[in-house]
Amino acid sequence: MRSMSQLGNDLYTGKTSFPFVGRRRLWFLIAAILVIGAALVPLFRPIQFSIEFTGGSQFTVNGVTTTDQQVATDAVQSVVPDATTKVVTVGDDGIRVQTDQLTDAQTRDVSAALADAYQVDPAEVSASFIGPSWGQDVTRQSLWGLAIFLALTFLILALYFRTWKMSVSAIIGLLDVLIITVGVYALFGFEISPAAVIGFLTILSYALYDTTVVFDKIRENTSEDGEVSGRTFGESVNLAVNQTLIRSINTTVVAVLPTGAILIVGVVWLGAQTLTDLSLSIFVGTIVAAYSTLFVAAPLYSLLREGEERFKERDARILAARELAGTPA
Repeated sequence: MRSMSQLGNDLYTGKTSFPFVGRRRLWFLIAAILVIGAALVPLFRPIQFSIEFTGGSQFTVNGVTTTDQQVATDAVQSVVPDATTKVVTVGDDGIRVQTDQLTDAQTRDVSAALADAYQVDPAEVSASFIGPSWGQDVTRQSLWGLAIFLALTFLILALYFRTWKMSVSAIIGLLDVLIITVGVYALFGFEISPAAVIGFLTILSYALYDTTVVFDKIRENTSEDGEVSGRTFGESVNLAVNQTLIRSINTTVVAVLPTGAILIVGVVWLGAQTLTDLSLSIFVGTIVAAYSTLFVAAPLYSLLREGEERFKERDARILAARELAGTPA
């Protein structure tokens, strides 16, 4: 069995090659299924938004001797029977309870009920209210942040690589990452909070970085295209992706391991909701971003450029020369 270093060397020299470009129809079909599936998930399992987006009341109980979440649910419903509650454990001795919007009287009664249920001093129960207008502001700012990020990405890539087709390929790859990641959140019932949105923007930046590295190698290889290199445009793109494959895998592993560790620590030991939301979105998005760069963005760029007249003529000459020389295509 080959070592990782030997495999990396074989991929770089072209001795071993994975058909990222050659089988792009299959990869595009899989990508389309994943995107459509992710887009349809909210129709059957609605996306869960945090209280910052929906508005509502929040109670925090400190110094509890038991972290039984059912106790909190029963206490809230003893005051407001039809209230929708979400209860999470905060650290070793804290409980956070989120409910629908309550009146001032209901808020006081729920605080008292929680203090009595957990047998703590009423001063250990804090209550806060988040209005729906604040959640709307968060949503609007998040969408603006995403729009500005994508616009700047398109412009910078177009200027750097001197072709809008790389920008289009990269943007489609980024949208692929975003849609699938949000679909995973909806599928498993993960809650989207402001921290998760920050995580989404972070993984888009990671996906952009990964795509840029691969595209830079593609530009280097395709600049040598023609009779001198003996490669068609698609072969040069495929070689570039294979040459950066081990780097992409290593980068993904290095990114996933610490975020996975933070996720476990946040969930199991600290109970820190913000930390959990942030690390979860980065953990899921990083994995999706690695797939998108290799199987969507790079093959799509090859497809967009192969139709250009100069590349069609060049590829035709190369294939004709191979046929005369008896070399397999």
